[in-house]
Amino acid sequence: MPGLLIFDGDCGFCTASAEWLASRMGERASVAPWQTCDLDALGLTQANVSAAVHWTDDVGTCRGPAAIGAALRHCDRPWSIVGIALGWAPVTWLAEPLYWVVARFRHRLPGSTAACRW
Repeated sequence: MPGLLIFDGDCGFCTASAEWLASRMGERASVAPWQTCDLDALGLTQANVSAAVHWTDDVGTCRGPAAIGAALRHCDRPWSIVGIALGWAPVTWLAEPLYWVVARFRHRLPGSTAACRW
């Protein structure tokens, strides 16, 4: 299975971010809002995917900044290099709290909707 980035389609910020990634991944991977995915087939729940972005492929599933890193690794350079860097421990230590701050306050970011509030 090619890689799939699963995001919250009700969130304008998430949608814009996913579209940005999709435009740089081309045919190498795809993006889809969780609202259109067969979550059971993917082994995910609505609670999982409404709390964080997920990446799934033949290797497995990851979420949050690890999912963003996996998606970026499928993009053209220089973004694929950023994705590789997101897997390195010092970068991961910074990316993890930053991702959760952005996720927590995404309802305040441009393009967000009331659905972005948890």
